Amino acid sequence: MSNSFLNPVTTQTWANGRHIVRCVKVIQETWDVRTFCFMADQPILFFFKPGQFVTLELEIDGDPVMRSYTISSSPSVPYSFSVTIKRVPGGRVSNWLHDTLTEGQELAVHGPVGLFNAIDAPSPKVLYLSGGVGITPVMSMARWFYDTNANVDMVFIHSARSPKDIIYHRELEHMASRIDNFSLHLICEKHGLGEPWAGYRGYLNHKMLELMAPDFMEREVFCCGPTPYMSAVKRLLDANGFDMSRYHEESFGATPPEARADAVEQAEQAADAPELDLADLNQVEFTASGKSIRVGPAETVHAAAAKLGLLIPKACGMGICGTCKVLKLGGEVEMEHNGGITDEDVAEGYILSCCSVPKGDVRIEF
Repeated sequence: MSNSFLNPVTTQTWANGRHIVRCVKVIQETWDVRTFCFMADQPILFFFKPGQFVTLELEIDGDPVMRSYTISSSPSVPYSFSVTIKRVPGGRVSNWLHDTLTEGQELAVHGPVGLFNAIDAPSPKVLYLSGGVGITPVMSMARWFYDTNANVDMVFIHSARSPKDIIYHRELEHMASRIDNFSLHLICEKHGLGEPWAGYRGYLNHKMLELMAPDFMEREVFCCGPTPYMSAVKRLLDANGFDMSRYHEESFGATPPEARADAVEQAEQAADAPELDLADLNQVEFTASGKSIRVGPAETVHAAAAKLGLLIPKACGMGICGTCKVLKLGGEVEMEHNGGITDEDVAEGYILSCCSVPKGDVRIEF
């Protein structure tokens, strides 16, 4: 058979890094939630693992700002990707995006990264638990399995403040009406005047969970939502003897209290620490800037750059988002990351500066 009718594929494939994209569509999901859709001017296949996130590089009032958001679309629609963002009262970034970002505008995006995804924890039976805008990563997973006709038994349980706050309401009901391996359950904390609601009310509890997913003990659980919601879910599952190795939750967002406490403790220790001997210091050289500095044995590459006035972009500070990736040209570091860098990047010499501590003199391309 002749293949003369086939055209060669010249489309590029997305890889973790910095990309310029254009906003091509803005969708009003609810009264305070919008979805922003992006494409590249030159066709790019935006492949990623459903559940992963990107970091937007923005400029707000002249200040550079980085903020991470889960990709809400599915890689089954590969030439674009979307993020769904809730307007937060007083939130500098979310309000700027809602008020300023329109179709046609360009911005830089970093990613995709993230350990919370549907590919690295495969299972024939899954339970999606979400609260509020935490629906975005599990929606990406559900869309992926729905679009690819995967033989995955899905139970989707979402909690919202009221019926008007249910994100993707119509799409979820459409999916549930089309396939028999997608079971949808919605819970509303309350409902206002003129808002008819015949579904579950209140907060997710053990009795509700047994009614919605009687076999929840046999399922892989993916959970995302406000911290109190995820804490309550973990307590509920743990109290029932659930195998918590099969529990997965989205981990980026606000700095965890324990991380803040560690930072305070480390700062106090640093203030009380004696002066270090020169022999105990490691030299960090930034080749592109022509600057270098000696740092203590526990200081990160990012801290070294900051002392020199060099701004390496950073969003999470915990090795999750991948924004602070730089190329190490020489020397050794100890890197304790949380999924923000791939094995391929590490093999090529890249590190995450926020969580990499020099184990001697190092040279960084920055």
